[in-house]
Amino acid sequence: MRLTPRKEEVSAVVALLESQDFDSADQMAKAILKEAGEILQMRDWFALAHTWNDGSRGLNWAPFGNESEAVAFANKIAIGGTARIIKLYAPGVTLANIDGKKGWKGYCQDAECGHAPNVHSAVAAARGACHIPTCPCGQFRK
Repeated sequence: MRLTPRKEEVSAVVALLESQDFDSADQMAKAILKEAGEILQMRDWFALAHTWNDGSRGLNWAPFGNESEAVAFANKIAIGGTARIIKLYAPGVTLANIDGKKGWKGYCQDAECGHAPNVHSAVAAARGACHIPTCPCGQFRK
């Protein structure tokens, strides 16, 4: 699986590495692994779903970071049957659309809010304006 770290992902891990809040390397390692898990939960992935020639269920492989990685893998194996690439939508994004994900790029950048971008207007002159009266963000920042 190829993984290109994003700026906000690196920043979150660096903050943990530079933190003085840990009494041991074990505590820091646990915090970093939990953060990495949350980061990966915010990404969409791809799976390769396989069917044997007789139509029965085959083998499935995942995760792939993008479609081309899944295609390259499929081209390297030769087991017969057919395969399709399926996009696996991020469960973290789904939860963030419901609950909000504070401080996450793509969501409200106000530390007290963290709402999902779909509450910002997508209409003409109001494009980007926040529709949550209690949020001080004023404008969604991509």
